[in-house]
Amino acid sequence: MNLQPPATSASVTVKSVSKRFSSFPALNDVSLEIAPGEFMALLGPSGSGKTTLLRVIAGLEVPDAGQVLFGKRDVTRVPVAQRGVGFVFQHYALFGHMTVAENIAFGLTVMKRSDRPSRPRIAERVAELLALVQLDGYEKRFPSQLSGGQRQRIALARALARKPSILLLDEPFGALDAKVRRELRTALRKIHEEVGLTSVFVTHDHEEAFGLAERVTVLGSGVIEEVGTPEQLRASTNGFVRRFLE
Repeated sequence: MNLQPPATSASVTVKSVSKRFSSFPALNDVSLEIAPGEFMALLGPSGSGKTTLLRVIAGLEVPDAGQVLFGKRDVTRVPVAQRGVGFVFQHYALFGHMTVAENIAFGLTVMKRSDRPSRPRIAERVAELLALVQLDGYEKRFPSQLSGGQRQRIALARALARKPSILLLDEPFGALDAKVRRELRTALRKIHEEVGLTSVFVTHDHEEAFGLAERVTVLGSGVIEEVGTPEQLRASTNGFVRRFLE
């Protein structure tokens, strides 16, 4: 099977990004560097700006000020479809009328004809991804026939289908029970290591963030409070971080 990583796992640079929704300052002069191939968690309470920051990186929101770069490429105003990112949502967003194989292949089948892989290559890619998420043999099932954890594995496989250089995950385990969350955390970390792409993961659960990420960015009220390894953050002297981790 061909499970090679993308040709390049891009760095992500956020430079002085601000974003308001009406009078609410969701992000206020946020700057962040994420290294190529790094697994970064964005951690914070509700309203801290972590999901807005992820959506700005994805291109789902345009910042009012500042820049977003993938490597040296300024993507601040590049449409989401042209950024080369994979996105996994909390609520799966699978197409109920499509089989598992059709869901995974969707991003490949809608590519313009000159770029679209052949049908045999698409089928091969689907098989590769089903093996990667440990759901071999599920290609003919429909989402309604899957458990929540299985649906999220398929959502992850679909996000990886076009070999993105950056994978963005917005609280992907939030709708699942604790046991399934633990299982998927282990699976996601293994997949990240095998595929090697840059991953950015949003969560409000610090144990989840510490169990997955190499570094964690803690946000509060639209600003970055601290960035560090789990070990560094556990020893933090920042009052906000200490209170949040209690």
